[in-house]
Amino acid sequence: MLIQHFKNPNKNYNRYPEKLKSVLSLKDCDAAYNEIKTWNNYEPTPLISLKSIASDIGVKNIYFKDESSRFELGSFKALGGTYGVLKFIYNTLKQEIGKEVTIDKIKTGSYTDLISKYTVTTATDGNHGRSVAFGAKIFGCKCQIYIHSEVSFGRQKAMENLNANVVRVKGNYDESLRVCIKKASKNNWHIISDTSYEGYTEYPKYIMEGYTIMAKEIKKQLKNKPLPTHVFLQGGVGSFPASICSYFWQEFKAKIMYIIVESELAPCLIKSSQNNKITSFNIRKETIMAGLSCGEPSLLGWEILNQSADHFMTIDDKSIPKTMRLLNNNIPKIEAGESSVAGLAGLLDLMRKNNMARKMGINNESTILLFGTEGATDPEIYKSIIKA
Repeated sequence: MLIQHFKNPNKNYNRYPEKLKSVLSLKDCDAAYNEIKTWNNYEPTPLISLKSIASDIGVKNIYFKDESSRFELGSFKALGGTYGVLKFIYNTLKQEIGKEVTIDKIKTGSYTDLISKYTVTTATDGNHGRSVAFGAKIFGCKCQIYIHSEVSFGRQKAMENLNANVVRVKGNYDESLRVCIKKASKNNWHIISDTSYEGYTEYPKYIMEGYTIMAKEIKKQLKNKPLPTHVFLQGGVGSFPASICSYFWQEFKAKIMYIIVESELAPCLIKSSQNNKITSFNIRKETIMAGLSCGEPSLLGWEILNQSADHFMTIDDKSIPKTMRLLNNNIPKIEAGESSVAGLAGLLDLMRKNNMARKMGINNESTILLFGTEGATDPEIYKSIIKA
């Protein structure tokens, strides 16, 4: 069910603002791609055409970028957090050793003794922490993760299986982030967070550059095919949707409409758009979409979204299980976790409200792009929803 909708009055339809290129440039995005494509088990994730669903709701086509297999971590987050850890190690070694440091030498174990003394840390709902833990394990440093009280034990276990030390904090995600920042300062650990704030933007920027690998892959996968007319993007703190908006807008100008989808229980981005400034939201109840349970927007993400997103909307939790089952019954079958289906749930609800869909230019000539941001990152929760 669509709870709120807000058309962004600040969208710049003429050109991509020059100041935003300093936040996320195509040159830096290409550098991230050129590194990540060399990692073991890298391969582009599939872009699936949901022809049957498109036909049923009356649009031309729906493309679904399925991230459930990414580096066997089950989420797009593997692109960002892991890259952020590598950049931290490289930058820190450069400060300690000097010019002879190379990423190739890091990956072949030349600096093992030094790297083993470093500790990276982050707060997470699950997927980002798993990515940071993965990066710490493969590149050789320690990892300290903070989770909030509602993060599932299955997701906690997945991080512990990657050798991370995981601490559960009372409260919500934003409280776990505050604890993480405090402990990092006390222990000289380095935060690898996908949310940015005043005084902390370098590593969230690297992480966003990692996320754009999805957009680069899609560009190749859609070669000689029509571009999407509409892109639905999960909100969260804003880093993910901003990464995709930024890359596509620089590549394709303003030809695509971007719709940001949030939970009604964590609508910090739509509130920020309505107020035309970063606005926090006090989360009182956790959404089933664990990855979207964020009350404070990312500074860098918001800078981009405030000028590139066309619409913001919220959905409720009731639509999520049935949308997960819809994709599970698709041919081919798609394993999509709770946060993964937010874009499709938002699209389906808009199509039930024909007047709203028409206002957004969605019709039988529309090609929709969705991002399946995670698979069954907690298999037990996934099974219980699918079988219900």
